[in-house]
Amino acid sequence: MLHSGAMRPSDPRVAPRFQRRLLSWYARHGRDLPWRRTREPYSVLVSEIMLQQTQVDRVIPKYHEFLARYPTLEDLAAARAADVRRLWYPLGYNARPYRLHAIARETVAEYGGRLPETDEGLRRLPGIGRYTAGAILSFAFGRDAAILDTNVRRVLSRVFVGPRRMRRVRGEKFWWDLSASLVPRGRGYDFNQALMDFGATWCTPRTPRCGRCPMKSFCASYPCHSSSKSQPPSSRTRRAAT
Repeated sequence: MLHSGAMRPSDPRVAPRFQRRLLSWYARHGRDLPWRRTREPYSVLVSEIMLQQTQVDRVIPKYHEFLARYPTLEDLAAARAADVRRLWYPLGYNARPYRLHAIARETVAEYGGRLPETDEGLRRLPGIGRYTAGAILSFAFGRDAAILDTNVRRVLSRVFVGPRRMRRVRGEKFWWDLSASLVPRGRGYDFNQALMDFGATWCTPRTPRCGRCPMKSFCASYPCHSSSKSQPPSSRTRRAAT
């Protein structure tokens, strides 16, 4: 079984090469998404909750509509939960609007309407788990926090672990430690956005662009890619864990 001590590649040059190439790739291929045009914590929170198990193209129009109706945490906290749920339609996963409403109310009541700027503080709020806390810290507050969703896990498993070693990996700690070890100092925002984009648009589940991949010279899964062999063992879709 691979444990957290095995998280770093045996070749110490791989991690910095991966970092440089991923950031270079992102500069050319990164998606222009509306929530990337702001660092406002509330807007980032709304986008992250909406993106849980929902495709980006479905989220974009609802993200704009939601923020037009509830432009601040205070506005959302003052709303009726049933009204928030109706506006959420048709995104699905109906617990999410109630969770977001509860986060707004607690943030206003306990923190004066400002989201906490620590992992511990964020994870005290209802429904915020390790991924969402890391995303808010990274994308709103500019911290070098790790993230781990389905896309990120797939990229890391393919590049750093490979299909043979994949069978020996157990537990979440390995993946979180690996993700955290790779975040370049001072570049958490771009690096984490790049990781998600790379997994969503390039290192995809079934048809990865291996031939043109900037990582192929050191990828642990190249050239023997197989969607079944190189996938980490998870049935969750994008950002299923909060």
